[in-house]
Amino acid sequence: MIRVEDLSFAYAAAEREAVRKLTFDIASGEIFGFLGPSGAGKSTTQKVLIGLLDGYRGSIRVFDRDLADWGSDYYERIGVSFEFPNHYLKLTATENLDYFGALYDRPTHAAEELLDLVGLGGEGDLPVGQYSKGMKTRLGVVRALLHDPELLFLDEPTAGLDPVNARRIVELIRVQRDAGRTVFLTTHDMGVADELCDRVAFIVDGRIALIDAPRALKLRRGERKVRVEFRRGERLEREEFSLEGLGEDERFTALLRREDVQTLHTQEASLADIFIEVTGRGLS
Repeated sequence: MIRVEDLSFAYAAAEREAVRKLTFDIASGEIFGFLGPSGAGKSTTQKVLIGLLDGYRGSIRVFDRDLADWGSDYYERIGVSFEFPNHYLKLTATENLDYFGALYDRPTHAAEELLDLVGLGGEGDLPVGQYSKGMKTRLGVVRALLHDPELLFLDEPTAGLDPVNARRIVELIRVQRDAGRTVFLTTHDMGVADELCDRVAFIVDGRIALIDAPRALKLRRGERKVRVEFRRGERLEREEFSLEGLGEDERFTALLRREDVQTLHTQEASLADIFIEVTGRGLS
């Protein structure tokens, strides 16, 4: 679906390039997570891929065609949800969706249908200026789905959402993948990335530091141990055991038989652990 080779881009008067020699590809039907700290180059890469920035160096092919050869027909096939929603605040949500839907040549979904998907069915007649940030984010996500695009660019689609509405968006993204669509996802939420992404790329200071499936990364960078938490009287105690030969570990099996076991956890790394290790920064 997307093939990027040696992509570099520098803003005018910048001392260094925002992205440097990025090379990656995204398969059709894949959710590809693009992860990194603020200022690492995530948004710049996305803006190049959706055609908002030109003057880049390197090669980009989308839908097996050079990005530079696409015209307005490109936007018939992609959908974009921005981190900072950009709606017409004096129009209602329904009017916003009807207006943007009218810009496409291909058939579009009804506004009411899309608003119901993200729990906004009862607020479609409200001016968007009265929406909270989370409501605007949800409206931005479904606006990207108006015309059934094959390729979605979603920038922080769960930012600022409560757990219930974040779950709605996660499930909606999963439905898009199950329908064969491809998703380029940028997020700071490592839980969302772990749950949704087929592969993730970590970008640091404009360069890709690591690409792989979340499960493979967690197993490779974690410890092959299991931690057992058990209650002994009023105290909660814990012990760790190697996964190697665990079934023959007499202390482990005895603990399971005799103690009040509360939890069992393997000690693979989390994506948050890997993010901090690879980027050297927190998740802010």
